[in-house]
Amino acid sequence: MNLMKIVVAAGLVAASTSAYAADITGAGSTFIYPVLSKWADAYKKESGSGVNYQSIGSGAGIKQIEAKTVTFGATDAPLKPDQLEKDGLAQWPMIMGAIVPVVNIEGIKPGDMVLDGQALADIFQGKITKWDDAAIQKLNPNLKLPSDAISVVHRADASGTTFNFTDYLAKVSADWKGKVGSGTAVEWPAGVGAKGNEGVSGNVGQTKDSIGYVEYAYAKQNKLTYTKLVNKAGKTVDPTNDAFQAAASNADWTHAPGYYLILTDQPGDKSWPIVASTFILMHKDATDKAASQEALKFFKYSFDKGGKMAEDLDYIPMPDLVVKQIEKTWSSDIKS
Repeated sequence: MNLMKIVVAAGLVAASTSAYAADITGAGSTFIYPVLSKWADAYKKESGSGVNYQSIGSGAGIKQIEAKTVTFGATDAPLKPDQLEKDGLAQWPMIMGAIVPVVNIEGIKPGDMVLDGQALADIFQGKITKWDDAAIQKLNPNLKLPSDAISVVHRADASGTTFNFTDYLAKVSADWKGKVGSGTAVEWPAGVGAKGNEGVSGNVGQTKDSIGYVEYAYAKQNKLTYTKLVNKAGKTVDPTNDAFQAAASNADWTHAPGYYLILTDQPGDKSWPIVASTFILMHKDATDKAASQEALKFFKYSFDKGGKMAEDLDYIPMPDLVVKQIEKTWSSDIKS
């Protein structure tokens, strides 16, 4: 059963839940979707409460929570403290994971190809247009690269995955920063758009000589060919749990107002350079207090019992000390 079918099934189960169990609605990030689906399924079996989550992208999720049409929103692009205050929202990081470049090139297997930040920026900017370009060949002296044109695939929707990916490109390429910039949506200089991590995964999987960027769980699930990356320390790293953990270890959540923290391009020899967090957004004073309370029970369950499920999908669970801090935030900020 693929991920989309899982969430539809979860939604149907939620719709038929008995009256005593409050159903929780959420929308947003496709980045968190694989692990959130797993948590929701386990929580349903234990509590009887369903989680109906729409995997529609961070931008749409922010709009839905601001419009009060869902119990919670999920975004990989955190809102700044002044925006949270303005909208009466609480925000916290729920999980960390990695974004990986994925390619579809005949004869190239996962981990065969190495790219660095500058090459990535130049590819997505349309400055490098063929796979055997000298800049790519220099990084891969032992690979036989085709002279075929590169098909670039990017997100078409407002996306936290794009926010973190373009934040990384802006940090490693002055040209990208000056001409394209970063955000949940940018004016892409090259390529075609696809909706969600699901859409990018599907497009790259079906398009010869293509490149895209997705959350690592999608690369694994869809058996896509990921690349290695050269990190800030100049070391070539594979997308592994150890590399994700190494980057995440630099996160200082305690001193981040509103938990606003971006984890791209972290130092360290072992660090994967594009690590991101998904943040949950909830109204501090929600109209439906019962649903708000049930959502917090679900998130507490996910923190307490969902760590192994997250690691199985190569996500990085939040550290225990940070979880304790987040739970204090719930007590002080959310009226339910």
